[in-house]
Amino acid sequence: MTSAGAPRSLGVHLTSHGGELRVWSASAQQLELVLFDPKDPTWVTKTVPLERGDSDVWSVRSRSLKAGTRYAVRATGPDGPTHAFDPSTLLIEPYSKGLVRIAPGQYRSVVVDGTFDWGGVEKPKVPLDTTVIYEAHARGISKLNTSIPEHLRGSYAGIAHPATIGYLKDLGVTSVELLPVHAFTSEQRLVRQGLVNYWGYNTLNFFTPHPPYASKAAQAEGPDAILREFKGMVRLLHEAGIEVILDVVYNHTAEEGRKGPTTSLRGIDNDAYYRQTADGTYIDVTGCGNSVNTAHPAARQLVLDSLKYWANDLQIDGFRFDLAVTLGREANHEFSAGSELINDIITDPALAGVKMIAEPWDVGAGGWQTGHFPRGWSEWNDRYRDRARNFWLSDIDYARRASQAPVGIGGFATRLAGSSNTFSPDRGPLASVNFITAHDGFTLADLVSYDIKHNIGNGESNRDGTDNNRSFNHGAEGPTADVTILETRRKAMRNLLGTLLLSAGIPMITAGDEFGRTQRGNNNAYCHDSELTWLGSPVDGWQRNLFEHSKRLIELRRQNPALRPTRFGRSGEVIPSANQMDWYDASGNTMSGHDWESARNRTLQYVASSTPEFEDFNRILLIIHGVEDGITVTLPRHPGVSRYELLWRSNDETPVMDAVGSAPGDRIEIAPTSMQLFLAVSDDGGGESDESHG
Repeated sequence: MTSAGAPRSLGVHLTSHGGELRVWSASAQQLELVLFDPKDPTWVTKTVPLERGDSDVWSVRSRSLKAGTRYAVRATGPDGPTHAFDPSTLLIEPYSKGLVRIAPGQYRSVVVDGTFDWGGVEKPKVPLDTTVIYEAHARGISKLNTSIPEHLRGSYAGIAHPATIGYLKDLGVTSVELLPVHAFTSEQRLVRQGLVNYWGYNTLNFFTPHPPYASKAAQAEGPDAILREFKGMVRLLHEAGIEVILDVVYNHTAEEGRKGPTTSLRGIDNDAYYRQTADGTYIDVTGCGNSVNTAHPAARQLVLDSLKYWANDLQIDGFRFDLAVTLGREANHEFSAGSELINDIITDPALAGVKMIAEPWDVGAGGWQTGHFPRGWSEWNDRYRDRARNFWLSDIDYARRASQAPVGIGGFATRLAGSSNTFSPDRGPLASVNFITAHDGFTLADLVSYDIKHNIGNGESNRDGTDNNRSFNHGAEGPTADVTILETRRKAMRNLLGTLLLSAGIPMITAGDEFGRTQRGNNNAYCHDSELTWLGSPVDGWQRNLFEHSKRLIELRRQNPALRPTRFGRSGEVIPSANQMDWYDASGNTMSGHDWESARNRTLQYVASSTPEFEDFNRILLIIHGVEDGITVTLPRHPGVSRYELLWRSNDETPVMDAVGSAPGDRIEIAPTSMQLFLAVSDDGGGESDESHG
């Protein structure tokens, strides 16, 4: 046992003489295994009692427990405000690896074989500093791809199809982060409205791949085939060098509030698995009706066992934890970065080398914890998102109305350099997962096209979704034929993508942002499984151009280690332990304190020099100009730099570089609200990226 009262080896374990089922419950007075006819999941063939053993583990052995067997658990226990036993309810066994839905709201666990030939394919093990995450929906990523056979679109097999993998490889991302693929269902409220939970943040079971995401053929064959298709997807992505990261929801379940459906944990031991007061009122810090009580050893073990199953049996490379603060709340319901589960996740040997990414907030008291997770965790950096949006969008909007932006470039530069004011020195810039957009909120194209959300189609009278978008429509709400507005919007997208992919930290791109996908102003499209949310492909010329910019930026990030430091430098070091960063103003002079603080100064020249610790020496110059008037800048006379070679600029419609070189001290024109990236070449030719330069 890893924690008192929390045993290993729960669930079904196959043997040569059938199988053994082990279920944990401290409160139950009786547990039964219910077996069903293989052809009729409503027909009970046998009911077998489980025996209580050590550490409140109930077990039973049965020759009927074999691959393909459909089963459920029935529990009887005491009455009382913190209990929810109902012997008339047939429950999903919490560790079941397969599920079948027999009717609305009714499910059966299924025993799976689980064997699979990985063919010697290993995990890509992409280093954190070279990681570029692509957040995508498991169905939506391939649903509209006409290069994929229709019967595979929207499935695990569709993700693994050469057309999908080829697109990801062409773009250059290293890791696909899939929105939830744990088996889930739609909330009762959505069902009554005739809508669905498309995103999947409503988990039924922590061990089963969502069956509807498998191909129709695999669904017809059953849970073993679904599991094989999922593993086959992982294997093919790994063969292509692409990691698979899962967005996981351990903070709450689909059982909703106390009056919600009882499908599993509530009926087995509500007192242990959910946070509640003495009178049985749920303590909801997730906004979803319930909160899993990870202060209890059994709930902690459930989460850890699920993670280890996905990371080892299914070869998953990393996890992004939805509302991760909930997982770190102690028995007093307050968050602690030193909580057992937060620590166990990054120290368990069976999870060594697995990427762990926190969404560092929930909706409870003290729920915003960005920067407060321990070493070993990376975090979604909402401060980065907000500052980047402000600098390129809401500040520009403000300046149009007030003749000057409200703030200068200081805070933006801190985010660009890895958010050292948020993450401690021992964690460094790779603790920050940088993002401009995510599944939740405006797409990149909508961020530059809408001032307000347009969520009427969600059925909540436009009340749902955030109003704090920090967006800017540039003069027209939504679609427009105004050429000037369209050009300005596209440049704003290039600036935002350039910021994301040229910043220190781990960048995350939302699927479709690389070519300007729109959701027509809906910033909370969780309930739409339609062309509104499916990926599509670049069609118009400007979309293809934006894709090429995205591709070029990812390539430049890979080629230039100066853009991706692994640690923050420490003052006074003879040999820097991280990239050396030097900051200059538009005149090429070292930035003064006034330059950092003045709202009038929104122009910056940033020289980053890598250390040859892991890769060859490399140095870049990045120029940022955040005003809607052009400016002439003097290139800095940086020690050892003999020339600057242009690599990319955001004001170009297409990222075609003409290899223009400039000398330190040269004066060059910078377009309004734009960025330029240069390779800084030293006198002896040092500072070269992987590209060849004359």
